[in-house]
Amino acid sequence: MHLARLPADEDSDQEGGPNAFRESFETFYRRERRSVIGLAYVLSGSRSGAEDLAQEAFLRALKAWDRISGYDDPGAWVRRVVANQAVSGFRRRSAEARALLRFGADTYAIPEIADDAAVIWGAVRRLPKRQAQAVALRYLEGRAIADIARILECSENTVNTHLKRAKETLGQHLQEEDR
Repeated sequence: MHLARLPADEDSDQEGGPNAFRESFETFYRRERRSVIGLAYVLSGSRSGAEDLAQEAFLRALKAWDRISGYDDPGAWVRRVVANQAVSGFRRRSAEARALLRFGADTYAIPEIADDAAVIWGAVRRLPKRQAQAVALRYLEGRAIADIARILECSENTVNTHLKRAKETLGQHLQEEDR
């Protein structure tokens, strides 16, 4: 894909010059955010990884916005950054895994999850981040409320609120899936 710049010989300070047609970074971000995160998700296979990839790409775009906003398609530039980062991340994780195997590190396996539990944990992953974290710490790891509060750096009342709201939301989601 060609990422051409606007002609540099035009007077960009004149009304109607190339800068007059450049959008603000905020407008660009709002328009592109969802689709860039979608691309990052497809490439990374991880929701949090996708958000991290997209955030890093948009941060790089913001830092160079004076230059990038002049491209015919700044969104293509951000997508290229996401794609490159996804590949780099995959290579880095692969290299780390190979290094661990070479040094005789114990391998680990993600525990098998029963189908009914997989449905529930899938619903937990759709909860707001703090609620999902509180549920996982409480019910997967069996942590006490005080431990969860310390880990999440919040009050015990906040943990209880997250767990209560999560329970309500999960109940609704699971009822809808049963129908």
